[in-house]
Amino acid sequence: MTTVTSDPRALPLRPPANQVDPRAVRWWQLRALPYLLVLVVAQVVGIVVFGGTTAVWLGVTLAVTVVTGIGYELVVPKLLFRLHRWEITDEAVYTLSGWLVREWRIAPISRVQTVDTEHGPLQQILKLATVTVTTASARGPVKISGLSADDAAELARTLTETTQAHPGDAT
Repeated sequence: MTTVTSDPRALPLRPPANQVDPRAVRWWQLRALPYLLVLVVAQVVGIVVFGGTTAVWLGVTLAVTVVTGIGYELVVPKLLFRLHRWEITDEAVYTLSGWLVREWRIAPISRVQTVDTEHGPLQQILKLATVTVTTASARGPVKISGLSADDAAELARTLTETTQAHPGDAT
C-alpha cells in the first residue's frame, strides 16, 4: 500500500488561463505554407519531367497533397489556437500546447534562470513574439509562442521582476 502525502507548497495542477494572440493562427498558417509549396512544386516538376504513367500517379499524389495541405491550413492553426494556453503566477509558469502530442509544463518560478523574447521575420510582420523561459530542468526551456509583441514584452518584464523577488539560485 502506497501512501501519498500532500505537500502544502505543491503547485496546483490546473489548465493555464490565457490564450495566445488570435494573429497566431495566421502565423501558423504562413509557417506551414512553404512545406506545402515544396511538395507541390516537386510533384509538378516530376509530372513534367517523367510524363506517361508516372505523371498520372504523380497527378493523383499532387491532388492528395493539395487537398491535405488545404485541410491542414484551414483546420490545424485554428485548433492550435484553441488548445495553446499559458499563465504566469507568483509560483509558476504554466503552458499547455500541442495538438497530436499534448504537452503540459509547469516551471516553478524559483527554477527560472533566464527569460528571452524572440521575434522571427513572420512574427515581426504580424507583431507577434515567443517568450522562452529557461529553467534548471533537463526537459529544456518552456516556450510560449504566438503572443502579441506587447504581451511578450510585458510577460518578460513581469517574469524578471517575479524571479528577482524569489530567493534561490534556480538550480
